[in-house]
Amino acid sequence: MAIEKKLTLIYPQGVGRGCKAAKAATTTLILAAVWLASSAAWAGSVSVMGLFKDKAIVSIDGGKPRTLSAGQTVQGVKLIAADSSSANIEVDGKRRTLGMGQSFAGGTPTGTRQVVSLTADARGHFAAMGSLNGFPVTFLVDTGATSIAISASEAGRMGLDYRAGQATGVSTAAGVVPAWHVKFNTVKVGGIVLNQVDGMVVETGLDVPLLGMSFLNRMEMRRDGQTMTLTQRY
Repeated sequence: MAIEKKLTLIYPQGVGRGCKAAKAATTTLILAAVWLASSAAWAGSVSVMGLFKDKAIVSIDGGKPRTLSAGQTVQGVKLIAADSSSANIEVDGKRRTLGMGQSFAGGTPTGTRQVVSLTADARGHFAAMGSLNGFPVTFLVDTGATSIAISASEAGRMGLDYRAGQATGVSTAAGVVPAWHVKFNTVKVGGIVLNQVDGMVVETGLDVPLLGMSFLNRMEMRRDGQTMTLTQRY
């Protein structure tokens, strides 16, 4: 079997005065109106990052995570109720129920695009809860991986006949190991769902599923400190 390097696994950064006064007052009123209009506008995206009894940690428009208490409204986002499994959130006068890691984007012409916000761990790594072909997984975001990559044992758990795919090899910390090209029918991260995404099954040396560029290339990625925002492009 020919061995080729296809994937690098990286683990991971007066009158005159009166006129002037009138103009100034008018300008102030205009600025106030603009401020009120902007503050009344509801958030473009909301992501749930933590759930507790009567509280939820959310990211609004890709901003820093903040805690909302039941009944509290911030930037047009109101937390109606929450428990350890989901949050009932009111946005733009409509209520939506979101689970951990789920997001909602709307209110603009691009509102149908889904948005997910991730928070880095103590080591600076970004984990993303999602699923592959309907099976729950927790990904490690890895921009150094050419595609989504999972271990052979993970593929076996999913019942994926990966050996029917094209054989190749990947470079790991343990050297070059056998791997197979596969196609995942569905890949879900938060509220983002993609179909027919290129992937790789690695025989050994991979402890955690990697969310690689075959998925990330279809996102707008933005990082602000410890927060990474993924917005679906297509």
